Amino acid sequence: MICQLRLIFLGTSSSIPTPERGLTSVALMRGKEILLFDVGEGTQRQMIKAGIGFSRITKIFITHFHGDHILGLLGLLQTMSLLNRDRPLDIYGPRGTIGFLRHNIRYLKFGLTFQIVVHEVKRGVVVREKDYVIEACRSEHSVRSYSYLLKEFDRQGVFYPEKASKLGVPKGRLWSTLQRGESVTIGDKIVTPDQVLGPKRPGRKIGISGDTRPSPLLSKLFSNADVIVFDSTYGEEYQDKAKENMHSTCVEAAQLAKDAGAKLLVLTHFSARYSNVSKLVSQALKIHPNVIAASDLDVIEVPYPDERV
Repeated sequence: MICQLRLIFLGTSSSIPTPERGLTSVALMRGKEILLFDVGEGTQRQMIKAGIGFSRITKIFITHFHGDHILGLLGLLQTMSLLNRDRPLDIYGPRGTIGFLRHNIRYLKFGLTFQIVVHEVKRGVVVREKDYVIEACRSEHSVRSYSYLLKEFDRQGVFYPEKASKLGVPKGRLWSTLQRGESVTIGDKIVTPDQVLGPKRPGRKIGISGDTRPSPLLSKLFSNADVIVFDSTYGEEYQDKAKENMHSTCVEAAQLAKDAGAKLLVLTHFSARYSNVSKLVSQALKIHPNVIAASDLDVIEVPYPDERV
């Protein structure tokens, strides 16, 4: 079964917004589900411009407690309530997320029309669904911070109708059963999925770094990712400033992506000093062969590995 997956960049600036770039937020749309990573100020408006409905978001992931990554969350929750959302919402974030939400909702005096379930993140698997997991790993920033990886499970192999027919399986419901990976019985004979399906096909892997220095832990977490969205606050000329402020340069992002074997590196979280980030892409391309810079409202479609041209 094919499940569309795309990244929508709602905000791509670092701590200061610019006329062209809002504060950090990335929406990962997977089928009918929307996973939102960080919610900087102005994210609501960007969602409207991107055509993302407020009722569809099912999970929100916060990397850390800096304003450009979390202050938009309160307004987003209030808007959802004003629109009478009734679906529960899961929020994942560092230790302290529960207190942050409880106190601010009380101070702002707005009631919620839906249930919030808060999960304080630790290293490892933080979400397990039928066909994917989301893993978290501590990143290296000036406050407690996490990076996230969405990892889909392998899909069933290609179904071969001619093999099913040759084994006496009639077209219809039993074919669907085999395609789901379940055996069927024909008379006194059992037909197993491996008799009619090709080898399993890999799912996709998407890494979201948040603010961080490069580290071996992140390289391991993002191993063989299809896409890594990585902190690229500075160009290589500001290496010392990147170390001082616990961010990464575009070159460091590229080296990590290369070490991890990532297919595509997307640079984001740019310092407001850069009105044009093409120089950062050029610097990164000297290290990794497939690099792009995200702009607000960019959309990146992520195909399955076996469908990639």
